[in-house]
Amino acid sequence: MPIPFELTLGWRYTRAGRATRRNGFISFISGVSMLGIALGVAALIIVLSVMNGFQKEVRDRMLAVVSHIEIFAPNGEALPDVARTLAEVRANPQVIGAAPFIATQALLARGEDMKGTLVRGIDPAREPDVTDLAVDLKDAALARLVPGEFGLVLGGELARSLGVQPGDKVTLVSPSGQVTPAGVVPRLKQMTVVGTFDSGHYEYDSTLALMHIEDAQRVFRLEGPTGVRVRLKDLHQARTVAAELAGTMTDNLLIRDWTRQNRTWFAAVQLEKRMMFIILTLIVAVAAFNLVSTLVMTVTDKRADIAILRTLGASPASIMGIFVVQGAMVGVIGTLGGLALGLAVAFNIDVIVPAIEQLLHTTFLPRDVYLISRMPSEPQQGDILPIALISLVLAFAATLYPSWRASRVNPAEALRYE
Repeated sequence: MPIPFELTLGWRYTRAGRATRRNGFISFISGVSMLGIALGVAALIIVLSVMNGFQKEVRDRMLAVVSHIEIFAPNGEALPDVARTLAEVRANPQVIGAAPFIATQALLARGEDMKGTLVRGIDPAREPDVTDLAVDLKDAALARLVPGEFGLVLGGELARSLGVQPGDKVTLVSPSGQVTPAGVVPRLKQMTVVGTFDSGHYEYDSTLALMHIEDAQRVFRLEGPTGVRVRLKDLHQARTVAAELAGTMTDNLLIRDWTRQNRTWFAAVQLEKRMMFIILTLIVAVAAFNLVSTLVMTVTDKRADIAILRTLGASPASIMGIFVVQGAMVGVIGTLGGLALGLAVAFNIDVIVPAIEQLLHTTFLPRDVYLISRMPSEPQQGDILPIALISLVLAFAATLYPSWRASRVNPAEALRYE
């Protein structure tokens, strides 16, 4: 099957100047446009992959402490029927684990230091079913939470701020006091620090304290657990499953999934990701529209060739097709080069960044500031395909006007001075 002459000539014009000095500058501008498109596409892929990696890293660290769904009674009261609630939750096919808990706020004091804390009463035997952190601590700190001994497992940052270590005593101040003739007096309970944890999420490491659920019931004078924590097969189905559970629960309970607990943070990340996409797309657009100047110069240089093709019977559409092919070739090669470069860097960023840090004798992500010491990256197909399509569309759009100008060249005028 013969190759259309438009495609052949378009490819030849794309390579113009490599063997002849006369068209060298045009070829240079074409190469710059191609390189600009490649760098813009690569930058988009790398930046969005790193942002996806950071989002996944923070999400995984958060879900090591927070369950996928929490079901709790209003006003911090005890659940009316814990067994019935657990049975109704486990009846959903998406649920793979459920555990009762107590959540309340309190103060921890040691000497003159006092910190506000979120106290979570847990069942050490069931908690590994709903959080990864409990799995890591099951044979260590959680095993030391024995009912009646009033032990606490503190977040690492909280323990450091109070200056305590395992074995030290702290005073737990309950917010709901007891009424005496002298007025309302807060309830105090001396607790023993039996362990610490570091989830990598500062918000929880600096405020969360774990204790046995039976001890929590005694300290806070509750009749039973205040809620149930749920783990799902697919964490991305949390909002759907929460809606399903809301329709099947017998008691009037509140349901909250992990996406709503940190809605502001995830919304901010998504907004930042969209803005970075728009800003970096402008780089691709600038490089793509450099094709306009390249093709205009090519059309001016090839006026005689165009006139000869017209006299040989080539239609205006064929002339336009030649220069569309030339611009499209630059866009396709630049886009493919950018995809290759961007994916190569995104998939090997854990090797590239340490090499640069070692070369420059610096650290891009200090662990005491960012809580992670490596640059995360997660390329996603949902980001890469739109980037490639936008790049190709911009490159094609940039060819339309110069190509139309080429199709309007008058053969007689072009050959007058040849």
